[in-house]
Amino acid sequence: MIEIINYLRARYMSEKAQGMVEYALIVAVVVGIAIAAFKGGLGNAVTNAFNSAANAVDSASKSGAAAGGQG
Repeated sequence: MIEIINYLRARYMSEKAQGMVEYALIVAVVVGIAIAAFKGGLGNAVTNAFNSAANAVDSASKSGAAAGGQG
């Protein structure tokens, strides 16, 4: 019985297991921050920025074509 306990202790209390737990905690924190940021309005800001850039490119290409530019 003691051999089994020692085996389990060595397997799950090793530095490798500790590293995996730390990695999982870091990933969980990053995911939590990302969720909070996008729920807090950052998602809308990013969407608006991309839409604004797309509209600027679209209007620039239309004005270039209307002015006789290549397009």
